[in-house]
Amino acid sequence: MPASDAARALRAYVGLGSNLDDPQEQIERALRALADFAQTQLLRSSRRYRTAPWGIAEQPAFVNAVAELETSLLPRALLDALLELERAQGRHRDGARWGPRTLDLDLLMYADLQIQLPGLVLPHPRIAERAFVLVPLADLDADLVIPGAGVVRELLARVDARECVPID
Repeated sequence: MPASDAARALRAYVGLGSNLDDPQEQIERALRALADFAQTQLLRSSRRYRTAPWGIAEQPAFVNAVAELETSLLPRALLDALLELERAQGRHRDGARWGPRTLDLDLLMYADLQIQLPGLVLPHPRIAERAFVLVPLADLDADLVIPGAGVVRELLARVDARECVPID
């Protein structure tokens, strides 16, 4: 990212998940692609976790992680780039909600913004309920404050995280 963009860059967190077509490789490819996003720098990523499926139990386990980005893309542009990356890795959003997928990318947080627009809610509306998000997020910053929800460490203490097993 050019130095002129760094002054406008803000921190964003992206949840990554996959349970089809070599899920660990899907996550690694997505992280490499995030590092190549325009006006964006991949700062770091969490460990990878094997997690139980959410919503529909009769499907393969997921691999989940969280990436920390610094970006000068606006939230909607970043979300659009994430959705395009999902499509590029074979994700079709015409299946069952919470069903199996090659890649799922969720914009979890963008700076300290709280946004409620059609198709874009920040922080992610179910962030405080999901161990598969909170556990890897805590790897990056357990003291991170999620606007309107609380501190990651405290939110994590309220969920059952036993099925989030580190795989790397």
